[in-house]
Amino acid sequence: MLLTYVDESYNRELYYIAALLCPDVEAISLTRALDAVVSRAAELHGIAPDTELHGHDIFQAKGPWEHFAKMPRVRIGVYNEAFQAIGEHDIKIIIRGVNSRRLRERYNAADDPHSVVLGQLLERVDEYVSRRDEYALVIADEVAQPGLYRTDLSLYQQRGLWGESSRKLTRIVDTLHFAPSAASRLVQAADLIAFLHRRIETQTAPDERARRANNVLWERVGPRVLSATCWTP
Repeated sequence: MLLTYVDESYNRELYYIAALLCPDVEAISLTRALDAVVSRAAELHGIAPDTELHGHDIFQAKGPWEHFAKMPRVRIGVYNEAFQAIGEHDIKIIIRGVNSRRLRERYNAADDPHSVVLGQLLERVDEYVSRRDEYALVIADEVAQPGLYRTDLSLYQQRGLWGESSRKLTRIVDTLHFAPSAASRLVQAADLIAFLHRRIETQTAPDERARRANNVLWERVGPRVLSATCWTP
């Protein structure tokens, strides 16, 4: 069974969700490796050893990283170490997105972009684990109304995903499990991936040097990406 950790990153234009598919033994090893990244930062720079690896906070020097606002090399160094740890493990990454502005325009804001993208992502996960004759257990960052997404998954398991195919999701076991990202290094890993992918795709870096730095970071995990697509309604 592949443990599948899920988190999102979005702005008004684009909504992305990343899934990190991880064998159980790799999950333990990667958790320890990410703990070690933060422990080194704690020893060298004085952050708390339980500090969350959150993409937006690290890049924008927010929350526990605000004291490093004038030390971008420290913050990007932590991001780089985290991505190196992810890339060195036998995991796979699937990313799905939607142009949320077009979604609002076309469907009159009737559809929640998180629900739309999550459904399409789960279908990609189900397809992948089916090809491997595996199963997936999905652990996602906490959301405001988890029951709605659990109901969606139940419908996809019974009838298939609307608008994509009539294929039922048969390889995702049980229901969706939600956990606070602060308590899960692997949910945090999915957040780091989703955030940097969106940042690269929307070219929000302030200059060419920063964009090159983002691309260098991405090279750490790029070989682990199975697919990264964005739907424009």
